[in-house]
Amino acid sequence: MKPTFIRKTFAQTVAKWAATLGSAATLLVTAGGIAQAEMKTLEPGKLTIGINGDMPMTQYKDGQLSGTDGEVMVFVTKQIGLEPNVVQMDWSALIEATKQGKLDVMHGAMGWLEARTKIMILSEPIYYFGTLLAQKDENNFTTFADMKGRKVGTVTGFTLVPELKGVEGIGEVKLYDTSDGVMQDLVAGRIDMAILDPPLVQYAIFQHPEWKLKQLPVTPEPDKYPVMSTKYNVIFGINKDEPELAEAINGAIKQAWKDCINVKAMAKYGLGDKAWFIPPEKNPRIGVDREEGYQAPNADHCF
Repeated sequence: MKPTFIRKTFAQTVAKWAATLGSAATLLVTAGGIAQAEMKTLEPGKLTIGINGDMPMTQYKDGQLSGTDGEVMVFVTKQIGLEPNVVQMDWSALIEATKQGKLDVMHGAMGWLEARTKIMILSEPIYYFGTLLAQKDENNFTTFADMKGRKVGTVTGFTLVPELKGVEGIGEVKLYDTSDGVMQDLVAGRIDMAILDPPLVQYAIFQHPEWKLKQLPVTPEPDKYPVMSTKYNVIFGINKDEPELAEAINGAIKQAWKDCINVKAMAKYGLGDKAWFIPPEKNPRIGVDREEGYQAPNADHCF
């Protein structure tokens, strides 16, 4: 599917700097003709965006933010009238920087978790995924029991790490600073399986069929392993002190779903399957950061 021209559907953005409060700025925005509250960002006219640079989700190259998540973020910044200011760091550092208010927003296959709602504002989803086990083609690992006596790799700071270490009989949990390190060891056979961001693995498989890898969904055991048995809302994490910004971002994400921007971005990187855009049957956000009756977006109209 070819990328298409992104339509600017918000009304003419009206920007007016009111006053600088510390290092933050405030911006008055109108969207769809309805005036929103003053929107605060860390730097006037800019949206400070944290990424870890894992493709296909995010990369910053030649002054451009791109990737499945990155291109949705670019759409969002245009909709709300801000210039992207991209900062790259390791995943665990991104979480901490957003928690400390040093970023306006972070993203990159970031799954919704209740614990994260306590340290940042979590946006509307841009797509969905569950836990997948990356492995060699000749294997068929699909259960937690398959981890018995085997080496499983993942990235330091991923929320599933404590739960993964507690899997009954697991041989070894190998932690890496980057996803690249995990993938290298999986291809070389130094680990038996890996749990990474599913878009990253699918993109690697798409680009390198000679690696002879696949990923299969793990059979859920929610009573024992609730984190790894969840189908995630993939979201943006927003500075908790910027609720008006979060509201504007959510409005732009809703427009991205309407215009199929997320579907087109995913397809561009080999992730065009409809399964990425089907919400979980039981949404864990209800009663936490979404009210009863909340309907998660889907992309049925895009297919």
